[in-house]
Amino acid sequence: MTTTKMDSPAAKIEWSKMIYLLIGVALFFIVYYSPPWSDAIDPEGKHFILSKEAKGAIAVFLLGGTWWIFEVVPIGVTSLAMGILQSMFFIRPAKTAFQQMFDPSVVFIFGSLVIGIVFTKTGLTRRLAYKMLSIVGEKTSMIYLGCFVVTAALTHIMAHTAVAATMYPLLITIYSLYTDDETTPTRFGKGLFIGMAYVAGAGSIVTLLGAARGAVALGFYKELVGSDISFFQYTYYLFPIGWIMTFVLWGFFMVFFKPERSTIPGLKEKATKLSKGMGGFTKKEIFAAAVIFSCIAVLSIKRYVPALAPIDKSAILLTTTVLFFIVRILDIKDLESIPWNIILLFGGAMSIGFCLWETGAAEWMAVKYLSLFKDANWFIFVMSMAFLLMIMTNFIMNVAAVAIVLPVALVIGKYLGVGPDVITFSSLVVSGMPFLLLVGAAPNAIAYDSKQFTTGEFFGYGIPASILLMIVTGLAVYIIWPIMGMQILIN
Repeated sequence: MTTTKMDSPAAKIEWSKMIYLLIGVALFFIVYYSPPWSDAIDPEGKHFILSKEAKGAIAVFLLGGTWWIFEVVPIGVTSLAMGILQSMFFIRPAKTAFQQMFDPSVVFIFGSLVIGIVFTKTGLTRRLAYKMLSIVGEKTSMIYLGCFVVTAALTHIMAHTAVAATMYPLLITIYSLYTDDETTPTRFGKGLFIGMAYVAGAGSIVTLLGAARGAVALGFYKELVGSDISFFQYTYYLFPIGWIMTFVLWGFFMVFFKPERSTIPGLKEKATKLSKGMGGFTKKEIFAAAVIFSCIAVLSIKRYVPALAPIDKSAILLTTTVLFFIVRILDIKDLESIPWNIILLFGGAMSIGFCLWETGAAEWMAVKYLSLFKDANWFIFVMSMAFLLMIMTNFIMNVAAVAIVLPVALVIGKYLGVGPDVITFSSLVVSGMPFLLLVGAAPNAIAYDSKQFTTGEFFGYGIPASILLMIVTGLAVYIIWPIMGMQILIN
């Protein structure tokens, strides 16, 4: 009897996964072998044809999304399946599909994860964690807030992927002081790690240094509008929204992931004692900190220094990885400890993102959807555009999502008399905060490595978080930005 009781839940879970696996397969074949779909037509009368390859890209996209959400196989394996389908069904050549799985952006995530390992191995993580805990105190609500504020602030000066990789080991250290059983998920653990991922996105919208999507959006703005948005203007409009979302998310996690314990008695005293017990900075800590912060400085000024501009950011970041192995801070065991499941996850996201882009499938979807609102009220149009972009950025690179949706929205916006600024800035807000899927942003996947939550849980809680994001975006569009002087409507 005992064996049957133990086996039943496991069998039920496996059958559940099998059902979702088959749903993904069914969606693929239904879409791939369906009759040709009608053209998408923009307000200027331009036709966008959905080719067989583009329809195939959508089919792969649906299968991958289903498998990722319900984690029917390891998330990295789903990525491999998406590359295989592109090749076997002649959607794109195998060389292209698999080569893009190791795009420089994926390598950048690898380098960011290595930095996180260095912080942990040298002791810098523990030093930072103890110092922060000695400041924020013993209340778990304040620990949440302290971690979120530090995460958001760091994304103003460095890429949110690097911030997540830096914060992750710090949160591991903090969580170890909360519970002796670090392998069992808790509400506090879920809130700590999912919160870090969400807030990294919120903070990254504030400056151009937080992510590449801002530069892409400004490039399209200049090309289509004929004027520039300055660094100051960019931050002026996005600073209040980024920080409003940071504090809204703090409230969100206090409601949905209220810690089991309101305080950790003696934590402040313990953290202070542990901090003092570490003594002075070691040579390895000093070297690691110097290398990491020098790399951050170079990445921050790269776009403003002509000599550095042509150098890919991944090459700069990987230089630190090589240095850490040369000076023996890292060894082969550390290389083997890299979460390759996460690397493969983002490899698949890059591959399907490029697939949707290069086949024209993403552009077809954007034009088809946005054309529905060409006669709508201006506010409905802007929010509908924001909603589309929010959904797309959960499945493909946010840079690609912005590059696909923003040009179409700016063209349609002219017909409705909607100012280009409100379209551009609202797109930057929602594209920075993919709360539904791990593939939406690297911080999401880095947080997943904590094993505190499943992909299904991330998706489920991401729905109310995304609703909050849309509400804050609507307030910005209708109230906050007009008060700040943004021109919403044009003649």
